[in-house]
Amino acid sequence: MSSRRWWDRAERLGGVLPARRLTATDGEWQQCAADVAAARGCLLALWSVDDVSGAGSRVRAAFAIEPGVLIVELAVDRGGAAYPGLESVYPCASRMQRAVFDLGGLRSTDPDRRPWLRHAAWPAGLHPLRDTRVRAAEGEPVHSGDVDRDSSGAANGARADDYAFVRVQGDGVHEIPVGPVHAGIIEPGHFRFSVVGEKVLRLEERLGYVHKGIERRFGELGLVDGHRLAARVSGDSAVAYSWAYCQALEGLAGCVIPPRAAWLRGLALEVERIANHLGDLGALGNDAGFAFGLAQFSRLKEHWLRTVSAAFGQRYLLDAVVPGGMGVDVAPETARALAAHSSQLAQEVHELRRIYEEHDGVRDRFAAAGCVAPELAARLGLIGLAGRASGHAFDVRVDWPCAPYDQLLPSVALRTQGDVAARVAVRFDELAESCRLVARIAGGLPGGAFRLEVVAPAAPSFGVGVVEGWRGPVLVALDAGPGGRVLRCHPHDPSWQNWPGLEHAIIGNIVPDFPLINKSFNLSYSGHDL
Repeated sequence: MSSRRWWDRAERLGGVLPARRLTATDGEWQQCAADVAAARGCLLALWSVDDVSGAGSRVRAAFAIEPGVLIVELAVDRGGAAYPGLESVYPCASRMQRAVFDLGGLRSTDPDRRPWLRHAAWPAGLHPLRDTRVRAAEGEPVHSGDVDRDSSGAANGARADDYAFVRVQGDGVHEIPVGPVHAGIIEPGHFRFSVVGEKVLRLEERLGYVHKGIERRFGELGLVDGHRLAARVSGDSAVAYSWAYCQALEGLAGCVIPPRAAWLRGLALEVERIANHLGDLGALGNDAGFAFGLAQFSRLKEHWLRTVSAAFGQRYLLDAVVPGGMGVDVAPETARALAAHSSQLAQEVHELRRIYEEHDGVRDRFAAAGCVAPELAARLGLIGLAGRASGHAFDVRVDWPCAPYDQLLPSVALRTQGDVAARVAVRFDELAESCRLVARIAGGLPGGAFRLEVVAPAAPSFGVGVVEGWRGPVLVALDAGPGGRVLRCHPHDPSWQNWPGLEHAIIGNIVPDFPLINKSFNLSYSGHDL
């Protein structure tokens, strides 16, 4: 069956996003994933949810196919056999499935059963999204001597904090453990390098150190309040997350936001994209030994954030997007200032790009480093900026445009080399396009209201939002429970798909190039670990 036929079978969801939902059998679950992959569709997210009645559970997968977002649901018997894993079709699904078990207790057939998020932070038999409290028998503090247990409660012989990294054997092979505490202010993550000399044979990541119970916390909030938590899932993508949450809420509430609100959201999203690309381009220059680049892009980012603060009242727009529209309007004079600044910024960035491309040392460090070929990127399911640098042109703003992008017609930044130079080029292209979009939006804001009241649905319902953040598509799946409460909210960062790609990008490179390759992806820890 083609991916289009699965789409035609599915039930349409409300909202501006083209999205449908389909209930599948065990056999259809894997076949649907295979058909989507064959059509070069990608896996957007995989998570679990308990029924409102508490009688059963479901696993959901969100796929990006040409018509839109296809949500496929599989009913799972918690006490029965494991559900079919999708890791053979989408390798990035493995970590998502392991997280589903850690949080919700639903086990897939994936042979990799190592804990992903738990880190011995709670007893092995406890699943935070299913169990409302720690049972008295398991309420003692977890320590390094705790024995990990499988789903049947039998001890498997491994200590919970003794992670079974894959070992590489051979003459001259040794390991370099890096992290999880780093010599800087970045978030924690463990990187285990297997090397011969300085050449990297294998990298294995262990993340999850920033797990903070966000999905559990969502279940304690009202539907109209959840946008504030969504904005704080990953602070550098606050607009993308809060917009995706509000898009999901507005879809299930049947709310259509005013045109001015939609344009202001687009303005905020491009403002956020510009700030992050400015920061990364400076950091990439610094990692290549070109401190001049860091100084110049840091200057440009600071000036940009000051203009943003004058327009929106915040340097980072954590509370700009709210249900029904925007929490703040932009005055005509500050809109003009944004437009003027973006045009000036585009000129300065154009000159800095010329310097980067003509500098022999920078060009030598960027070219052919951390390469992910288009074929491998498709197999791994790379998405967003990293995917577009490896030939995968998907961009929500272009492929599923909602207002204002259906009128702005943004272009897609695309490269096929898949190396650091390609990811840098995509950033430069997207930065120039975002400057154009900001000038266009700020100069053409429609009049009228910038916010409507959203009435939360009283009956259980489901909605989904997808917004193209600066890293890639941010998805928020929202289940409304009785009384206007959040039953389940799953925010999904594109870093889930792209962290495994980093493991492949470093193979064959030397250890000193890892900071540069890592920065060229610049993936989220907080948005990934939740």
